[in-house]
Amino acid sequence: MNWVNAIAQGILLGGLYALFACGLSLLFGVVRVVNLAHGDFAVLAAYLALVVITTTHVPALLTFVIVAPLFAMFGYGVQRLIIQRSLEVSPLTTLLVTFGLSVVIQNLLLVTASADSHSFDLGSLISASFRLTPELSIGYVPLMIFVTAVVVLTGLQLFLSRTAMGRAIRASADDQEASSIAGVNTRHVFGIAAAIAFATVALAGLALGSSSSFDPSAGPARLIFAFEAVIIGGVGSLWGTLVGGIILGVAQAVGAQIDPSGGVLAGHLVFLAVLALRPQGLIRARFAV
Repeated sequence: MNWVNAIAQGILLGGLYALFACGLSLLFGVVRVVNLAHGDFAVLAAYLALVVITTTHVPALLTFVIVAPLFAMFGYGVQRLIIQRSLEVSPLTTLLVTFGLSVVIQNLLLVTASADSHSFDLGSLISASFRLTPELSIGYVPLMIFVTAVVVLTGLQLFLSRTAMGRAIRASADDQEASSIAGVNTRHVFGIAAAIAFATVALAGLALGSSSSFDPSAGPARLIFAFEAVIIGGVGSLWGTLVGGIILGVAQAVGAQIDPSGGVLAGHLVFLAVLALRPQGLIRARFAV
């Protein structure tokens, strides 16, 4: 039963990885930008949530109402003022720019918030769970994060397939020049895509603070896990991020069951295996070329 419990916990962990990965996948699939500051933006969102909790005394679980819209506006501005301008120079320039943003965010947080780790105070909810069997229990917080990931991915898929802006995003991702000729303001469309990606990054940061601790240096590790989930599931596939996140989470949980120090290594090995055998990922892209 320990193996069943490990798999169940790995599936729930995959929800957290999917939240981290969907924004990265969306931004790359539409704008063709690998955001190296992705994990740091999530950590920044978690710190912003701490400020909101301290100043407004809003319950931690409701901070997304404030943080996610703020990050959406922030993402639109970052896309229009920084990323878009670097894209006009060279696609490789965006790597340097986002890496620079990563360094700036980490050092800014170190100066303003110190290197101490933090987490959200959820009271008894953080350890609450329900038992399916005497040996298998499901935590409420991991389950809530997994459900949130499914809801976010479902909403994004419906938005991209059934709204005019969603169709404009997909058209711009497929052929930017043709979309511009057809009258689509691709810069605005890319800004909207970035806003959505940053909103999901904020949700990922809130999920991180709810499920574990975080500090200014936590971003790069989360970027790696998000990147691996994207590659495993398939770049440009929203549901692929969930599949990739689940596979990565299960691999880490099973690896930790075999060897307590081998969980992360097992996830890396699965990532390398998928990269070698099926570099396009397990699921075909839906909104990218």
